Amino acid sequence: MLAVLAPGQGAQKPGMLTDWLALPGAESFFRWAGAVADADLLTLGTTGDAEAIKDTAVTQPLVVAMSLFVARELGGLPGPVAHTPQTGRDVVIAGHSVGELTAAALAGVLSVEAAIALTAVRGRAMARACAQTPTGMSAVLGGDPAEVLAAIESHGLTPANVNGAGQVVAAGSLDGLAALKAAPPAKARVMPLSVAGAFHTDFMASARTELEGLVGGIRPAQPSRLLLSNKDGSAVETGAAVLDRLVSQVTNPVRFDACLDTLRELGVTAVIELPPAGALAGLAKRDWKGRHDVEVLAITGPTDLDRAAELIAAERGRAEAEHAPDWRVVVSPARGTISPAAVAEGTSLPAGATLATVAGRRETVEVAAGYAGLLAEWLVAEGDLVDAGDPIARLYPEV
Repeated sequence: MLAVLAPGQGAQKPGMLTDWLALPGAESFFRWAGAVADADLLTLGTTGDAEAIKDTAVTQPLVVAMSLFVARELGGLPGPVAHTPQTGRDVVIAGHSVGELTAAALAGVLSVEAAIALTAVRGRAMARACAQTPTGMSAVLGGDPAEVLAAIESHGLTPANVNGAGQVVAAGSLDGLAALKAAPPAKARVMPLSVAGAFHTDFMASARTELEGLVGGIRPAQPSRLLLSNKDGSAVETGAAVLDRLVSQVTNPVRFDACLDTLRELGVTAVIELPPAGALAGLAKRDWKGRHDVEVLAITGPTDLDRAAELIAAERGRAEAEHAPDWRVVVSPARGTISPAAVAEGTSLPAGATLATVAGRRETVEVAAGYAGLLAEWLVAEGDLVDAGDPIARLYPEV
C-alpha cells in the first residue's frame, strides 16, 4: 500500500514555486489557482519573502495549490476515482491540518476548485481570529510524553498538534508560552514557532463558525480512496463526515501521531510527501525508526517526480490489480467495538450498503460496502474488538 501525505502551514519556503514553473502548464495553473483563492499565489510563491508567505490568509491556499499541482503531475491525482475492488484502495491519503483539504481533493471528495476556494476562506477566517487576541504556538521536542502534556496544561495551554516522533506543539497565550519556555519539561526543548496565533484551539472559534456557515453549500462526493482523519487517525467513510471534520479541526487538536499509527497498522510499504515537502516525511522516518521495509520520499523538486512515479506504478502494477479477485476483504476503518449488520451470509448487497458500525471511545463509525457484491462470510461477531485495518467480512464483487 502507498501512502500520500499532504503538508500543512509551516511547510512553506521562500521561492518554493520557482523550480516547478519549468513544467508545462505550471504558471497558468498557479495563476488560475490564485484567481480562485483571490490571492497572487504565483508572485508569493516565487518572489515573496518569509514574512510575506507567513500570512495565514495566503499561506494556506499557496501550500494546498502547490500540493495539488504536483499531485496532478504524478498522473491520476487528484480527482474522483471510480470505486471498484480494483481501484482506489491501493492508496491511503492523510493531510496535516490544512493539508486535509488537499487530501480531500485527492480522495475525490472535493474538486480542486472547491478545495482551493475553501482553503482561502479558511485562511482568511483564521487570520481574522488571530487578530482578535495575541496568541502563539511553540514546538516541544523530546521529553516524557505524559510530562510534556502535563506541563503544557499546567500553563493553560493546549496540545494543538500531537505529531508523533516526540513532537508536540503547544498553543495559547503568549505569557503561557513564555512560561513554558522558561521552565521546559525534563529532557525537552521548547521552540517558539513563527505563526500568527493559536491554531487548533478555541481561539479559532470565530473561524470555525464562519466555515460552518459556508460548507452547507458544498456537495461533497464519497471518498474514493482511503482517507485518514487528523481527529483520531481513522478512515473517513462519507463525504459529509469529511466536511464535518474539516470544519471541526479548526478548533480541535491535530493528531497526526494517530495517522502515523494507522499507516503502520495498514502495512504501508511506501510513502510520498507532496511539496512543500520534508516535515511529514521526517516525522514518518523518526516515528518508524528501524523499519527498513518502508521507503519514504519527500518530493522537494521536479527531479523527484520520476522516483515518485515509480512508487505509484509499483503499487498500481501489483498482480492483485491486474485481475478481478474471487473475493475481497472488507476492513474496519477504526478501532472500537463492532456491531455487524443483520445481513445473512449469501446476501447480495448494493454498493454503499451498511455492513457494520464500529463504536470507539469518541464516536461511532459506519462501515459500508464500497461496491456491489455477495456477502460471502462474516469474520467478526457482535461485540468483537477490532482495530483499524482488521478484516470484518469477505465480499464477492459483482462482475
